[in-house]
Amino acid sequence: MQKFFKAQAASIFATLADFSMTFFLVEICHQHYLLAAAFGALTGAAVNFSMNRYWTFNVTHQSVKKQSYKYALVWTGSLMLNLGGTYILTHFLSVNYILSKTITAICVGLGFNYTLQKNYVFAAKENT
Repeated sequence: MQKFFKAQAASIFATLADFSMTFFLVEICHQHYLLAAAFGALTGAAVNFSMNRYWTFNVTHQSVKKQSYKYALVWTGSLMLNLGGTYILTHFLSVNYILSKTITAICVGLGFNYTLQKNYVFAAKENT
């Protein structure tokens, strides 16, 4: 259970980085919300990977290259789910992009990211 709470803390920090970048690109740089969301997600991914590797799951004895590859696969799926959910809520239901991104991020984070990061990317034993 401790790993779950650490993962959620790492996710909160990653989400702050993600949302800050998204907000900055939309509101200050006047970029499209989906482009901004993609760059925000990339920023959050870097924070999340580092915190999970070194703090949450503490699996620094494993190959960073292999973990990075696995993380990139999971992140790609997460990105598609996050962008899709944000687009659907914003475009079709006229929900503000920040609220859309928040709702989607919570659903994807709990239902997709944590499970795959724990059992695939940062598994205690090397998966082949």
